[in-house]
Parts: sequence; C-alpha cells; structure tokens
Amino acid sequence: MSTPYPFTAVVGQTDLRLALLLNAVSPAVGGVLVRGEKGTAKSTAVRALSALLPQVDVVPGCRFSCAPAAPDPACPDGPHEPGPGTARPARMVELPVGASEDRLVGALDIERALAEGVKAFEPGLLADAHRGILYVDEVNLLHDHLIDLLLDAAAMGASYVEREGVSVRHAARFLLVGTMNPEEGELRPQLLDRFGLTVEVAASREPAQRVEVVRRRLAYEDDPAAFATRWAGDEQDVRARVVAARALLPKVRLGDASLLQIAATCAGFEVDGMRADIVMARTATALAAWAGRSDVRKEDVRQAALLALPHRRRRNPFDAPGLDEDKLDEILDRFPDEEPDNEPDPEPEGPDDSGPQDGGPDGGGGGVPPQGGPEAPEAPQAPEAQDDPAPSAPNAPEAPAPQPASQDGAAPEQAAVRAAEPFRTKMLSVPGLGEGASGRRSRARTAHGRTTGAQRPRGHLTKLHLAATVQAAAPHQKARGRTGRGLVVRKDDLRQATREGREGNLVLFVVDASGSMAARQRMGAVKGAVLSLLLDAYQRRDKVGLITFRGAAAELALPPTSSVDAAAARLEQLPTGGRTPLAAGLLKAHEVLRIERLRDPSRRPLLVVVTDGRATSAGSTGPAGSAGGDPRELAGRSARLLQAEGIASVVVDCESGPVRLGLAGVLATDLGGPAVTLDGLRADSLAGLVKNVRTASDTHRRAA
Repeated sequence: MSTPYPFTAVVGQTDLRLALLLNAVSPAVGGVLVRGEKGTAKSTAVRALSALLPQVDVVPGCRFSCAPAAPDPACPDGPHEPGPGTARPARMVELPVGASEDRLVGALDIERALAEGVKAFEPGLLADAHRGILYVDEVNLLHDHLIDLLLDAAAMGASYVEREGVSVRHAARFLLVGTMNPEEGELRPQLLDRFGLTVEVAASREPAQRVEVVRRRLAYEDDPAAFATRWAGDEQDVRARVVAARALLPKVRLGDASLLQIAATCAGFEVDGMRADIVMARTATALAAWAGRSDVRKEDVRQAALLALPHRRRRNPFDAPGLDEDKLDEILDRFPDEEPDNEPDPEPEGPDDSGPQDGGPDGGGGGVPPQGGPEAPEAPQAPEAQDDPAPSAPNAPEAPAPQPASQDGAAPEQAAVRAAEPFRTKMLSVPGLGEGASGRRSRARTAHGRTTGAQRPRGHLTKLHLAATVQAAAPHQKARGRTGRGLVVRKDDLRQATREGREGNLVLFVVDASGSMAARQRMGAVKGAVLSLLLDAYQRRDKVGLITFRGAAAELALPPTSSVDAAAARLEQLPTGGRTPLAAGLLKAHEVLRIERLRDPSRRPLLVVVTDGRATSAGSTGPAGSAGGDPRELAGRSARLLQAEGIASVVVDCESGPVRLGLAGVLATDLGGPAVTLDGLRADSLAGLVKNVRTASDTHRRAA
C-alpha cells in the first residue's frame, strides 16, 4: 500500500481541514461537501483524514463491521455472540462516479432467494464504509438515484436492499465527504441540503505559499515514507486531539442563549426547513469540544453558520454561494451569550499549521481564510466577489447610445444588457424513446421508472421481472424433476424488467445576437427566456451548450457542459450587433452535435434556436464550403441538413411588433420542429390558461 500524504502537511485550507475534523469529532454533523477548482488539495485532504480517525473494534469475520460491545441485531452475518473484538484502522471507501446501484448498496442472489428461500447477500460499498469514511469524488456527476440512496443511508444510519419481497437491512453509519468542481455542474438544492457542511476552496495567489506547496509535494514524491515520518508527530497530536474531543463531546452544554442565536440566524437568512438549525447545533457543539471547552459560545455559533448555511441559501444555480458576514454579526449581536463559566482560555479552533498558509499538496492551494473564530489568517484576504460581475448597465437608458456604423453597413455592436427575470417554461422534449443518462426530460429506457416489459438480462441481473421469470420456468418443472412445492429455477429462466423513465438530453442553444436583436428591451427579454430554459435544463439534469451568431460568423460561446451557471454567465456578457449569419449558426450547431455524438452517442440532442428568423448575411462560409450565396436560401439548406439527420429542434420566435414576417415559422418548418413565441414559452401563458378554463368549463357542463 502506498504511503498517504499526511493530513497535517496540507498547507493552508483551514476551513476545509476544520470541517473534516469536526465530522471526525462528531459524525452526526452530517458530512462535508467540498467545492472548488481543480488542484486545490480537495482529494488529498480527504484521503489523509482516515489516518487521524481512531481504530475501531469489530466482530471477527463480520462483513458489516459490527461493534463487539453493541452488535447490530439485524446484521445479515449475525446474530453475534459476545466476545472480544479485533481492532483495525477506520476505512476510507471511495465511490466511483460510474458505480451501479448494486455496487453501492449490495446485491441479493435472486436465483437462490426464489429457489432456496435464503437471503444470499453480497455487501456493497455502504457496508464497507460503516464506521469509516465514504468519499465521493465529483459527487455532482453521480446519478441522482445513487445520490438519493447515499444520502438516505447517511441520514438513517442504515441501508435497505429490497428485491421482489426479499429485503436485507444492515447498519451504515459513516462520515460522508463529497468533492466537486462547480464548473462541471451543480447539485440540486434538495441534495445540497443533505450535506451537513460545505467549504469553498480556491488556489492561493501568494507566491510564498505556492512555493511551499510545491516544496512539500516534491519532497513527498521523492520519498513518501520519509516525508510521512517527518510529520508523524503532528499527525499523532491531531489524532489524540480528535480522541479527546470525542470524549468531551457528550459533556458540552448547548445553552438556551446559543440555541436562540442558532434559530435567529437560520430565520434571518430565510433557510428552508429545520435541518440547518440541527446541523448548526451539532457543529457548534463539535467546535466547542474541539477547542477543549464544555460550553458553546457565540464564536462557535458564528463559525457553524459559515460552514452550515451557505449551500442552504441557494435557490437555483444562478445564486452566488456564500453568506453575508456583516448580516450574520448583526444577528448574533442582538443575542448575547450567557455568562461563561470560569474556564481557561480556549485553544485555537482550527488545526495547527507550522508551515506557510494557503496551499495544497496536489498542485494548488486554498485561498479561503478562516471564516471567523479566534484563529487569524496569515495570508492577506482577497477582496470580496462582486454581486454582479457581468458588465451590465442596470441604470442605462432603454435606447442604446449612438455608435458609428460597422464597415459592412450593419447595425453597430451594442453593450451587453441585463436579462429579464426568468420564468417557468413549458416542457420541451425529444420525441421517441431514448437510452441516455438518467434525467427528467425525454422518455427513455432507464434503470428506474415504470415497468413496461421483460427481457433476458444482459450481464448481472438487477431488476427481476417475477411474473416473466415464473412463466419462463413453469413449462420445464416436470423435466427438471420437481417434486416439492418449491419452483425449480435456473439462470436462463431469469428475466430482467425493462423500465421506462426520463433521460437528460444535450440542449444546444443557438442564439441570434445580431443587430436585429439589439434593441435593449427585446434582447433583455430574449436573455430572460434563454435563462429560463437554462434553469429548466438544470432541473431536468441536461447538458447545455451555447452558440451565438452575429456579424459574419458563429461562435461556440460554451462547449457542452453540465454547468448551466457557466452558460448563464456567458449569456449575461453577450454583446449584440452586426448582420445576421443564420446559416453560420446552424452549421456551427451541426458541427458541435456531430462531435458530441461521437463522445456520448446515447445522449440525444435538443436544438433550441432563438431568433426572429431573419438572415442578412451568408457568413464566412456557405454549406458547401464557399462564401457568398443568398443568406435565406443558405439558412434553409442548413436547417434541412439538421432535419435530415433527425435532430429534434425548437425555434423560439423573437419577432415582435404589430407587423410580423413569420420567418421564424419558415425556419421551424425547415428544421422539422415547432415554433414557439417568447410569450408562448411560459408555462403559465394565456393560451395555457384558456385551455385550462375551457377544460374546467367542459367538465362542469358534463357534470351538470
């Protein structure tokens, strides 16, 4: 086994290390979600934590790590006789992004269960992680149903496996740690809320700290054993402090004043539900125990809020993470502490660090200073992020300022305008039945959903179709010598249930940014519509891409990604002006979809063209590779090329005014898809209301 990087050798990353250690002291805190860019020691710190956890006593031979003093009465390997246990280090189990449900929760041998009536159970990763750490790298890329199973087990402390009336339950209490890069997509707010704490990490910009990161990493790679020996004393000190804090934790008093501070903080920041209050209470208690105190103080509540609330305040992926610390201090100042007991000054709340701050061993470092508490940051604090980094002009007049015309005589380029308020959109889907990644948009054959039929299993059986299995085995019972009541089932009798659910798609936006769209009110409405569709794509677990066209060419503003907030940021900064090379935009979409089909052939695309249908420029290249030609004819040929390849499309018609040319409808016909207006895109549009009223009226008339 390779020597792990020492936890205490991680440079800086104070909040990350503190959050991990608080969960080591009190696993009831609920785990940690670590968000940050690549190369910031996220994975290294998590993997190093297991060496600091105390050893666990387990029942010899138990695959579920039962404690000898209090074995699980429902353990599948039980019942266990009283006796001495075997000590072993706490495990750190990694859950791969591509893991199956059976690999996570375990699998039943369905053939033996039907034929012999025994519960032959193969444990999964949840059983391996019991009383240890379960680490999920890139947790935002994990399938939703696996995240649901994972978080349910973490919340209940047990895992349940049920197949066709046969069920197995075993204990599954673990420290859950997930890491993610927000650029690759966000977790749903409902799932974010299930993580106890969250930490934002970023690379240091201080040269001295980055030098120390490189120095330590090179020393570790040259001789891992010697490097670990150098930090062995610090590792032992932290390990002993974790043990002492665990012993002190039951004695920590959480007074009424602290509870009032916690409740006022959660209410003041309008956090949904009561989970935040409970997590803050547990975190503040763990902070006091880590500091060696038996009472919770205001600084504990403040630090707990900074770790437990930021991710619970996000309503959608476009909300900036973080917490207003001035508002937090204002709330806490209104509720003073109780009179403290006569105790010595507390120890620092963060892990000790003998080296320079703000670094990390795997090529980056943490630039997030300690968020409150008695520990002062050694590195200069970065300026706060702006609330609205996009170069928008909220107080600008509606009419753009006069600018010189472009050389080709088209409308001049306009500055970016702010998007209108997003709204709930109608459901757009790809026709047919797909087999793509699990999601919430188009119909597909999936592992979860309603049962539609049965087939022979391809590989390991996961979802048994009981009726089809019995039907396949029934004609052969006499030939197989059946004498008793049991059914003689063989492997080739088993049938897999086929299920229909929903898949996520690749939603590729092609947005007209030409001069015809440049009017400020009009472009703001267009951006609001695209932003609404992006929010819908986020909720339906789609990948998104963004192409813009104006002037003489089209540009891939955002390659297909799971990060819809990145698409929103590009959209916010989108300038407008110039001619309308509609054909260039459609051909760019054809090229992008061709490449994505090679990368992910199972994910079906949905092309959303946002335009008024005008085409005033052929672009730099025509469909046949030559410049020139009638712009509208080239656009029609490009659209028919996409239709011939079976690409589902929707045209969002942005034309406004009393006189309309209907060019977007012609484009939709060439693409073979529907056209919808900006107003018609709303889920609560007038047409929908009229339809609902008419349906209700018909129902009332029939009842009368």
